[in-house]
Amino acid sequence: MRDDTVIAWHDIDTVLLDMDGTLLDLNYDNVLWGQRLPEQYAARHGITPAQARAVLDHHFTRTRHTLEHYCLDHWARLTDIDLLALHRDLVHLVRYRGHAEAFMAQLKRSGRRAILVTNAHRNGLSIKDAQIGLTQQLDHAVSSHDLRAPKEAAAFWTQLAAMHPFDPQRTLLIDDNAAVLDAAGTHGIAHLITVSQPDSARRARTDLTHRAFNTFDEIMPP
Repeated sequence: MRDDTVIAWHDIDTVLLDMDGTLLDLNYDNVLWGQRLPEQYAARHGITPAQARAVLDHHFTRTRHTLEHYCLDHWARLTDIDLLALHRDLVHLVRYRGHAEAFMAQLKRSGRRAILVTNAHRNGLSIKDAQIGLTQQLDHAVSSHDLRAPKEAAAFWTQLAAMHPFDPQRTLLIDDNAAVLDAAGTHGIAHLITVSQPDSARRARTDLTHRAFNTFDEIMPP
């Protein structure tokens, strides 16, 4: 149900929407990166799955909050694994989070502009988009790779504002990544909200630093 105490919709013209863990169930990505990639990496390099996870976790930590972290080309070179094939193998797990499609439709009916802002590599985005037709439901879709800066960096928000001008005081960002929300807040975006349960197969998060909701029917615009 709509709750105007959570989102002041009368103050919002533009909605920036993250993809993985926000519009889409993060279970797809967690299975791919946390299970299937370590399994394939272990088999390819003749090590145990535990050793593979340790190696990959080291690289995930090293690259966190950088564009490299989100680059499929980088991980394909590092692992010697076809990341696009791995994405396609799991495409049956690509699904919307609760009431996300209805939320996007209501945004359109309300006359607000909706822009996808994702750190996902364009090739990964294309695979998901072909499966569920996400981008056709929005006004624009921007990948951090288009701007050569991750959403955690100030450069992303500066370039986004130049590409698709918006009034930060009348803009809402919905994202499951606290570092991204912090960067957007530093840029001046006034309305920030996160997701309590990005992965439907995992428990809801409780250590959140931003206001949160779970399913989109809780924040539906009028």
